[in-house]
Amino acid sequence: MQGRRLATTDELIAIVSPDSEQALERLRAWSEDREISLATVDVGDDIGPVYDGRRATLGVTLGGDGTFFEGIKTFAPRNVPLLGINTGTLSFLARVEPDDLEAALDEAVRGRASVDSRQQLAARAPGLDATGINDVMIEHVPPENPIDRKVTSLDVYVDDEYVGEFEGTGVAVSTPTGSTGISLSANGPVHYPVDNRALQVVPLHTHNLSVRPVVMAPEKEIRVVTQGNASITVDGGRAHTVLTAGAEVTVTGADQLAHIVRTSYDDGFFTAISKKLGWGLRPDGAEPTRIRAPATPESDAPSILERARTIAMEAAHSAGEPLRELHGRVESIAYKSDKSDIVTEADHQADRIITTVIENEFPTHGIWSEESPRRSGEDPYTWIVDPLDGTGNFAHGNPNYAVSIALVDDEEPVLGVVHVPETGETFAAVAGEGAYANETPLATTDRTGLDESMLLSGYDPDGSFLSNFYQEARGVRRLGCAALHLCYLASGTADAIWEYDTYPWDVAAGLVIAREAGATITNERGDPYDFELDAERRTPLLGSNGPLHEALLGHLDVDVADAG
Repeated sequence: MQGRRLATTDELIAIVSPDSEQALERLRAWSEDREISLATVDVGDDIGPVYDGRRATLGVTLGGDGTFFEGIKTFAPRNVPLLGINTGTLSFLARVEPDDLEAALDEAVRGRASVDSRQQLAARAPGLDATGINDVMIEHVPPENPIDRKVTSLDVYVDDEYVGEFEGTGVAVSTPTGSTGISLSANGPVHYPVDNRALQVVPLHTHNLSVRPVVMAPEKEIRVVTQGNASITVDGGRAHTVLTAGAEVTVTGADQLAHIVRTSYDDGFFTAISKKLGWGLRPDGAEPTRIRAPATPESDAPSILERARTIAMEAAHSAGEPLRELHGRVESIAYKSDKSDIVTEADHQADRIITTVIENEFPTHGIWSEESPRRSGEDPYTWIVDPLDGTGNFAHGNPNYAVSIALVDDEEPVLGVVHVPETGETFAAVAGEGAYANETPLATTDRTGLDESMLLSGYDPDGSFLSNFYQEARGVRRLGCAALHLCYLASGTADAIWEYDTYPWDVAAGLVIAREAGATITNERGDPYDFELDAERRTPLLGSNGPLHEALLGHLDVDVADAG
C-alpha cells in the first residue's frame, strides 16, 4: 500500500487498551482539531458497529504489542492500515511514543508516512482456522503424570517433500515479524521484516543438534503431523486448540498482508530491538546513527518539475491500488447497475487520492480533473487529471485502463505520468528530459512502410480510419484508452495512433511522453496538435513515429468537422 493513499483519511478507529486514557485524550483532541471523525473500541471488542467500509479509514492502537496484534486481527482483513501508539512496555510493533502522537498522525494524514506491508501466515488444523502476523506454535502438552514423556515428535513436510522428524518441545513457524519472538529465543535467525515475505520453521528445545531452522517462500505449504497430543497457538494464544496424535497442521503465507504505517517518529527496527533486547551491536549509551543524505546546495535542489514528477508518480501508484482492488470486484459481478456503482466508486476514490496529494504538496497550483470541478491556482501551473482513463474497459473487466496525470505550464503540457495498475507499468516524462517506462528510456520505432506498421485507433465513429488503413497496414487495433495509445506509440509497441476527438485530460500526460520519445503529433491536416485547456473543444490527433507521418496523412480521409 502506498503511503500517499493515507492523505484521504477521513475516519480514525482506535482500539484502546486499559491505562491509555492520557493518550486517548490527546487523540480525541487531535481528531477534533483536524475535523477527522474518531471512533473508539476497547481491546477485544468488535469494530463492526463503528466501521464504514466506504470511508477512508486509518486504524490506531493505543497499547503495547498485544493491543497491536488485536489491531492487525481487526484491520488487516478489511485492508485498513494501522498505526501503533506505544503505551505499553516491551513493544516491537507499536513504535510511536505518546509524546509524538500528534506529529506522527499529521505526517500520516498528509500522505508523507510510509506503509510497510507485512507478511502474515494462515494456519489450519482440526478445530482451528486462523491468520497471524507473528507465529504458529505447535508444542508438547505437559503430561499429568510428571514421570511421563515430556517431549513431542513432529513430522514436518514442505509441499510434498519430507523434511524430517523434529523431536523436542515443538516447532515454531514464524513470519519475519515473528522472528524476534519465540523463534529468536530458540536460536532462530532474525529477519528484517520490511518487504520480506519469507516463512521459517524453527525447532524448539530440540534433542538433535543437526536440526536447524528452515527458511522458505510463503507460497510453500508447511505440513506438520503430530505423533502424539500437541497444542497449537497462533500469535500468543489469540487462536488455539489441542491436537490428538495424527493431526495435520498446514501453514502457508496468508494472501492478506498487514499494512503497518511507519512515520519518521518511529524507532527503526534495529533501534527498537537494540533498545529492548539489550543487544551489544552498539556501544553503551550510544545514540543510533541515522544515515542522512548530505545537505543539498540550493542550486542543486530538485526543480519544480522533478519534484512534481515524483509526486505525480506517487499519486498515480496510490490511486492505482483501489482501482486494481475494485477491478477485481467488477470481474465477478453480473449486474450492470452494480458494476456502474463500482466504476463510480473507482473514479471517485482515485480522483480523491490524486487531487488530495497534489493539493497537499502544491497548494498554489490549479487542478482540473475529469471527475471533479476545476480549481484555479495562484501559479501558472495546472494539473490535468484523468483518474480512470478507459472506463468502459474497466467496467467490463478489461485490463486496458490507466491513471493519467499531467502538469501544464500556462497551456503547454510539461510533465506526464501514466500508470497502468494491472501491469505495473509507469510511463513518465518531463519536457526536455526524455520519456521512460519504469526507468527504461523510450523511443519510437523507425519503420517507414505502412505495410509493416501496427496502428492504434481511438474513437472511429464511421469506421473511416479502419477502412482506409486495414489493407495498408500490418494491423489496426483499438485499446479504448487514449493515454495508453500515446504511451504505446512512445514505447514502440505501435507505430502510429489516431484519435478522432480528444479532451485535454485524455491526452495531456501522453502528449509529453510521446513527444519526448520522438513522436510526431499533429491534427488531421498535418498542422501541429493544438492543446488547449477547453472542455468544449474536442481536437483530432494523429501521432506517429515520424517517418510514417506523410504516408498516414496521404491515406487519412475522415470527416472530423464535428470534432473540432
